[in-house]
Amino acid sequence: MTVEIRKAERTKAKLRLGLAGPSGAGKTMSSLKLAKGITPAGRILMIDTERGSGDLYADLFEYDIITLQPPYKPEKYVEAIRAGEEAGYDTIILDSLSHAWSDEGGILDQADKLSAGGNRFTVWAKLTPQHRSLVNAMLNSPAHIIATVRSKQDYAIDDDDRGKKTVKKLGLEPVQREGMEYEFTIFFDIDQDHNARASKDRTNLFKDEVFTPSEKVGERILEWINSGKEAAPEDISRKKAKILHCLRLLGADTATPEAIRKSIIGLTQLDGARVENAGAILARLEEKVKAMPPAKPAAPAPAPEAPKAADPAAGDLSPEEEAAALAALDAARAEAENHD
Repeated sequence: MTVEIRKAERTKAKLRLGLAGPSGAGKTMSSLKLAKGITPAGRILMIDTERGSGDLYADLFEYDIITLQPPYKPEKYVEAIRAGEEAGYDTIILDSLSHAWSDEGGILDQADKLSAGGNRFTVWAKLTPQHRSLVNAMLNSPAHIIATVRSKQDYAIDDDDRGKKTVKKLGLEPVQREGMEYEFTIFFDIDQDHNARASKDRTNLFKDEVFTPSEKVGERILEWINSGKEAAPEDISRKKAKILHCLRLLGADTATPEAIRKSIIGLTQLDGARVENAGAILARLEEKVKAMPPAKPAAPAPAPEAPKAADPAAGDLSPEEEAAALAALDAARAEAENHD
């Protein structure tokens, strides 16, 4: 393996922004304001799990929506994200990410059902890949991702100086897997008065700031994004999403980057690791997809034929007679070879 050492440099990248807050903090409105500032001329998609509340702001912002219904399995989020990518949306809002963790069909709900009377440890070995699949879908998306997360009051039970149990408030805790906030570029905590603070900020834009999320804040973030070194052309990310879609339609292996590269080379005879080939790769894959025959319903398997009975009148031999005849032929052939 060749190890490359290069100078560190910040390039333009897609945003991963998290918003956490209790009910009524204004997470949905804040996400739309920030999305508008980040994508002033782009297309915004909201993936709504809040039972239709995502449509309430349609008179204030222009955006499209996908409404997810329970059960809120992580794979539903992944499918919705991919649909948004393939449709070319610039910013995708997940409102709310908490349902994939604690609501019906979420990870915790599945864990409770699967571990009833069983080994909870082995259950998590099965469920963790679902969580990672959702995280990877967000991190690898060619679109900006904004995700809202519900917060709840967290408590701890301590012993006082007299040995009595006391309940201590620890503050608000996001309703998601522990450490989820570290997957984001920026993570804002919003209180009931709509004041936001950055609990995690890789941009260093919001250190010690208290502010109300707005389009202006989104514009500040966009300015930071665009201040990085120019990366690959803008359409490369969309082409990559379309290439993945074509590979899946063709039944190719897309489980790992190396599997994707081999699938591309095998189907197109082009180098799947070269960005400059993305247009040609996509064109060849789309041709193969168009050439695919339409799916037909599987025909029922024919019933097995009954073994045909021997008919002496027609000269047929019974199985016993056929075996005896073959044995006689073998004996005659052996005798002829001995005479020779």
